[in-house]
Amino acid sequence: MADQQKRSPINPGEVLARARLLPKALALVWQAARRWTFLWLILLLIQGLLPVAVVYLTRSLVDRLVPALSGDGSWDAFVRGPLIPAVLLAAAMVLIELLRAVTRWVRTAQSELVRDHITDLIHDRALAADVAYYESPDYYDMLYRAQVDAQNRPVALVENLGALLQGSLTLVAMAAVLVPFGWWIPLALLLSTAPALWVVARFAVRQHRWQTKSTDRRRRAWYFDWLITSRDAVSEVRLFDLGSHFRNSYQQLRSRLRSELLQLSKSQALAESFAGGFALLVMGATLVWMLLRAVRGEITLGSLAMFYQAFAQGQRLMRSLLETVGQVYSNVLFLGNLFEFLEVEPQIIDSDQPEELKLETGPSISFKNVAFAYPSSDRRVFDDFNLEIEGGSMVALLGVNGAGKSTLFKLLCRLYDPEIGAVEVAGQDVRNVRRDDLRRLITVLFQEPVHYSESVRANIELGDLTEQHEDEAIHRALEQAGASRVVENLPDGLDTLLGTWFSGGAELSVGEWQRIALSRAFLREAPIVLLDEPTSALDSWSEIDWIKRFRKLAQGRTVIVITHRLTTARSADVIHVMDRGTIVESGSHEKLLQEGGRYADAWTAQMGRT
Repeated sequence: MADQQKRSPINPGEVLARARLLPKALALVWQAARRWTFLWLILLLIQGLLPVAVVYLTRSLVDRLVPALSGDGSWDAFVRGPLIPAVLLAAAMVLIELLRAVTRWVRTAQSELVRDHITDLIHDRALAADVAYYESPDYYDMLYRAQVDAQNRPVALVENLGALLQGSLTLVAMAAVLVPFGWWIPLALLLSTAPALWVVARFAVRQHRWQTKSTDRRRRAWYFDWLITSRDAVSEVRLFDLGSHFRNSYQQLRSRLRSELLQLSKSQALAESFAGGFALLVMGATLVWMLLRAVRGEITLGSLAMFYQAFAQGQRLMRSLLETVGQVYSNVLFLGNLFEFLEVEPQIIDSDQPEELKLETGPSISFKNVAFAYPSSDRRVFDDFNLEIEGGSMVALLGVNGAGKSTLFKLLCRLYDPEIGAVEVAGQDVRNVRRDDLRRLITVLFQEPVHYSESVRANIELGDLTEQHEDEAIHRALEQAGASRVVENLPDGLDTLLGTWFSGGAELSVGEWQRIALSRAFLREAPIVLLDEPTSALDSWSEIDWIKRFRKLAQGRTVIVITHRLTTARSADVIHVMDRGTIVESGSHEKLLQEGGRYADAWTAQMGRT
């Protein structure tokens, strides 16, 4: 890896293309913190000119100090001589320190606003991105780079740009100070830092290329660290004694990453040593020439002191500016990852002329000649799939894993669109309805509901944030889901914090979490109810009790239940048995038993086990 980077030339076209990202980066800073940025610029302008004042005051001090040293040493001579420039010089130094402190405060406020603004942009894109993106490793690489860079690159860029502006002002002023000593001196100053420019540009590109190419390995190292330290994996890691395996895997990846980075750093250090030595050689030659002029009486000691200060500061500023330019370029390179992520556009979008869909009762649902394959797969889940669901009915979907049951939910919710065919609600193609309008008509319990580390009340209210819900509505949703007793046993009732992410949280069993999720789904009184394995974590007695209550709740709604429990399926009006993306059996519980097919065999086997 390191050898490959060492041989990689700097592409001028790539440099130019990346440099064009700078205005976009500046726009982000301005959008996030206009007033702070304006104040910051004023402070930088003042700080950029103060060092020049210090140089001139130094010359005045030295030139007035020489005659004062050879005088009578009286107070008047001291006042008329070095006192005034000394006081002004001290005041300038104090002002520099004061402004530096104020600038740090301003920059902190500015940087925090920029960081939060960019994080908000990332959140916006992440929420807008299609679900398909979340199943792509390329998306996670892109997201990882964007998130990592959003934490420090904007702040670093703000600091770099400030240093660049302030240093440039000071450098121009220092060049003006040096020109009277010889027109060629500013050119010598520029020549002394030319090698440093080459080093900065070359290694900024190499650093960015390494970061980009190592994203997968860095993310995998983070994954092993998560497996070792997270609660989700702790039981299996202990039971199967996986700790040493994951720890060694992490250390191997980190060792490789560390070795590559150290090799890159070593090469950069050698190049910087050469550039620094060349700069010192030019400075030494120029200073010898100035000393000869001072010996000949062509310049005063004050002028010599001013020249040394101006040239030394100019050279330091040139090197600092080149490093800053390299850092700006490097940060812009990495912010390219951010802009790449922010340019992600969803494919599941609203129609140009969306149709209105208002429902008060459960609508009919149709899948017509649907063909669909997940973006990450070449195998189609459905090919010419058809299914009609009568409005206001309760339908159960059965079948082995991978039959396509959950995919139907995703198509109906427009998390994906079919390649061919249409999904219709009340006779309208869902692609012609605004996504938000469609999804407000649907309430869903997914197979693996999210465990929100919030209070019980907040967990349930997340099911419908369109209005404020009284405790009566929350308790009704809990009752419908069979979760009332769960909440009654918690220390603070509805105000109990759930989960163990935060201090004071109460952990629930898998079945209790599922009932909380059911309550969340039931709070939204939607005409379409989609439930994926709603009773999988319930015991047999709880299942029977829940089914009785649910049948009353489901009246007037269109309900689709995915289940492997036939005791849950039997309560449905129609049962569809799926296999490899097709419907192989349909009918009521009694009808399917009479036909003696797959459902009847499964019922006999399941009842025999119980």
